[in-house]
Amino acid sequence: MIPFKRANILIPKNVDMTKWSVVACDQYTSEPEYWERVENIVGDSPSTLRLTLPEIFLEEADVNERINKINATMEEYLSKDLFTELNDSMIYLERTQSDGRIREGIIGMVDLEDYSYEKGSQTLIRATEKTVIERIPPRLKVRENAKLELPHIMILIDDTECNIIESLKNKVSDSEIVYDFDLMENGGHIKGYKLNNEAMNSVEEGLEKLANKELFESKYGVKDKGVLLFAMGDGNHSLATAKANYENLKQTMSESEYLNHPSRYALVELVNLHSTALEFEAIHRVIFDTDVENLVNELYKYYNINEEGNGQEFELVTSNGSKKLYIENPKSNIAVGSIQMFLDDYLSNNKGKIDYIHGDDTTREMGSKEGNVGILFKAMSKSDLFKTVILDGALPRKTFSMGHSYDKRFYLEARKIK
Repeated sequence: MIPFKRANILIPKNVDMTKWSVVACDQYTSEPEYWERVENIVGDSPSTLRLTLPEIFLEEADVNERINKINATMEEYLSKDLFTELNDSMIYLERTQSDGRIREGIIGMVDLEDYSYEKGSQTLIRATEKTVIERIPPRLKVRENAKLELPHIMILIDDTECNIIESLKNKVSDSEIVYDFDLMENGGHIKGYKLNNEAMNSVEEGLEKLANKELFESKYGVKDKGVLLFAMGDGNHSLATAKANYENLKQTMSESEYLNHPSRYALVELVNLHSTALEFEAIHRVIFDTDVENLVNELYKYYNINEEGNGQEFELVTSNGSKKLYIENPKSNIAVGSIQMFLDDYLSNNKGKIDYIHGDDTTREMGSKEGNVGILFKAMSKSDLFKTVILDGALPRKTFSMGHSYDKRFYLEARKIK
């Protein structure tokens, strides 16, 4: 059975959709001014801003109060009959990005029984990067008492023929449009269609073909490896949190209860890795409030570093300027992995706070401030993703990002999980 299912999807009605839909909570984590602008745009209107917790606030003293308010707002919106429910449905969406390119996707739900973020997992749904277990508990606090889930999770399929998702544009009509509006803050435009039964059948048949073991082994040149059908794109820790919440519920229920519980599933957007609108961007590092001289000295002790182009490339930015450097004796197959190993060791014994930044200019600007260090990487090739995960397991955390912050998935659809 394919672990991508039709879902009971909630779409808000009679609301300002531009104010309703806000960007994924793990964006702009070092830019409070962004969230201030969003707050001003939303005002008193119903909004997913009131149903999610931007990660910039995760370490604030009032985080528990914020979570309680989120849960209360969910109940309020449900009691006010704010949603239309599309039963046993999938939504085909077209996201026009800020650059004008259109990213196509399908909203449905995945079965968490077929997902694991454990190292060495052979499940149909797998993490593409190392899951940081410490990041799950604060997110679990948001989900465990929530009536609704709102996904910013994007899962990838490796459909080289571009048939499963891309063909849907020819199977929908204007009468099936369920939303069509501009997104705030340079987010572009989004249009969604409720798929008819024939179209959903075609999606399921296409995924069945991708999951065929013989075809899978031939495609990737592997033998006796578990089929990797779905690879995490965005929202790795959100799906891991949904899984952790479901595993906790299992401890309190009989098998028949938990297998039929709505929390067994998580709402996601399915996207083709080969979408022409999908680009892998590097995720850079900025270390704030650190002893810059000491960090750089320790980096040169940790690795053999040169400026001649011999080894894994990265760019180091401090208040003294920037320069391209190369690691001669790396500890990972990619530069971001080697640097992350150093930073994990260094920050466990020295002062400094790390953040993961999307965007070259932002990283250089932050890294050039006194007391900060910025580290930039080249983007990995997206065509390497599936085979790397199949052969080597999850990549180092925060290895890649799919596009700019403003092109990330925006919260829009919801699903009842209680």
